[in-house]
Amino acid sequence: MSITSITAATSTPATTAPRAPWRDWVALALLMFPVLLVAVDNTALTFALPAIASSLTASGVELLWIVDAYPLVLAGLLVAMGSLGDRIGRRRLLFVGSAGFAAVSAVTAFAPSAEWLIAGRAGLGLFGAMLMPSTLSLIRNIFPQPNRRRLAVAIWAAGFSGGAALGPIAGGWLVEHFWWGAVLLVAVPIILPLLLLGPALIPESRDPQPGRVDVPSIVLSLLVMVPVVYGIKSLATHGPAPEAFASIGTGLLMGYVFIRRQRNLARGHSTVHRTDRSTAPMLDVSLFGNRIFSTAIVANVLALFSFNGFILFLAQHLQLLEGQSPSASGVAMVPALIATVAAGLLVVPLVRKVRPGFVVAGGLLLSAAGYFLVAFGDHSQGPSLLLAALLVLCLGVGAAETISNDLILGAAPADKSGAAAAISETGYEVGSLLGTAILGSILTASYQGNLRLPAGVSELAPAAATSQAGETLAGAVDLARMLPAPLAEAVTAAARTAFDSGVHVTASIALVLMSGACVLAAVVLRSVPKAK
Repeated sequence: MSITSITAATSTPATTAPRAPWRDWVALALLMFPVLLVAVDNTALTFALPAIASSLTASGVELLWIVDAYPLVLAGLLVAMGSLGDRIGRRRLLFVGSAGFAAVSAVTAFAPSAEWLIAGRAGLGLFGAMLMPSTLSLIRNIFPQPNRRRLAVAIWAAGFSGGAALGPIAGGWLVEHFWWGAVLLVAVPIILPLLLLGPALIPESRDPQPGRVDVPSIVLSLLVMVPVVYGIKSLATHGPAPEAFASIGTGLLMGYVFIRRQRNLARGHSTVHRTDRSTAPMLDVSLFGNRIFSTAIVANVLALFSFNGFILFLAQHLQLLEGQSPSASGVAMVPALIATVAAGLLVVPLVRKVRPGFVVAGGLLLSAAGYFLVAFGDHSQGPSLLLAALLVLCLGVGAAETISNDLILGAAPADKSGAAAAISETGYEVGSLLGTAILGSILTASYQGNLRLPAGVSELAPAAATSQAGETLAGAVDLARMLPAPLAEAVTAAARTAFDSGVHVTASIALVLMSGACVLAAVVLRSVPKAK
């Protein structure tokens, strides 16, 4: 998320009552707790997937839904919750979301089955959607002066990226020393400082003349996201089938209905005086008519798409094929994740000398280079190649995502910058979701299609264990533990071959997508002038 994408995230004027500066910075520190919580939750659970697969005997599809249920609901409700915060108060919504997130995390940590865990993750998405728009709007209200606000939002951005880097370490350490549920349970102590001190130190803000909440649009936004992602998963895992195409078609149809409704509401709302509590559109779709805006959104989505898809298979490779502990694999990835923060900070002064469009294109080119190393490299000589590829990819993601968010806000009219900020946040979650859903589903399908277990396994291992080995890499590793050494080594080798074949396929697809996005950004965004 770029530091300029927040400058108009709220329509409430700055608070006029004088506040001691220390109170502002303490309030910012408190707002960092939900930011860290959301960022850590995005990456920490990935490192618990092998443990979850073994503990709950989750299938490959269930593992993907465990990861995707959270960002799916989050992305579907993000704009809606931002609108709700305008009406009931952003601080109030933040506290409701924080308390709900902590409570659901505590319950979900003890989920007895994969289905319960998926439901809990969906609940976390509901409350998580209340957190991010609220923190951004409150920061804008607390720091009305441009210089202090830029510093505050830079700290916010660093906290978000730092949380993403902390997630693998925290997730790995918790799984290694406790159990997978501790990754979720840790949300409770993280959020307590905000709930205890926030009411006294964080000022409230809201839109003084809001329109009515558009409940049908909220429902429609979910009816767009869920069927499309479900259909993509079904296609990747089970191949072409009428049910998968019907699901995707349903989502696209709901998308058409959603867009028509937003346009109609925008026309009606523009003819009514703001004191009339008419129903306002949840999303200003006219923003997408701007080529720079739309291209920057695509770049933003694909940058996160590439990052999350990479993390998904790398975490499994390090733990299950390289034999690293969860905490060790998390630490191994930290340098690359820190590179994301560094790249985002370094490109801010760079756009004064280089056109922003070329910086975005360069970032996407670096992401493509990272996937090139994976697609055509040899993974059998240890994790060094994959970790080097991750470092290159993260440098590209940090550069492309930071500047693309700046372009999103710069391309939008001043009176629509709040809507543009909400779209930017939604693009972040959609990219994260699709990276896991599409690349993860293709990886799973390729593994299942290429696994060839050696003869004699069925006579020495339970049928359930053999079946689970055909579903996931974690299942194959568990199966190998049940077998004598020669056969166990053969099962591990077969699983490695099948998994690596899937990695090569997904990396090749991501390479094509990133290369295409690089060309698109260079062509469409080349007219954007350098920053002053």
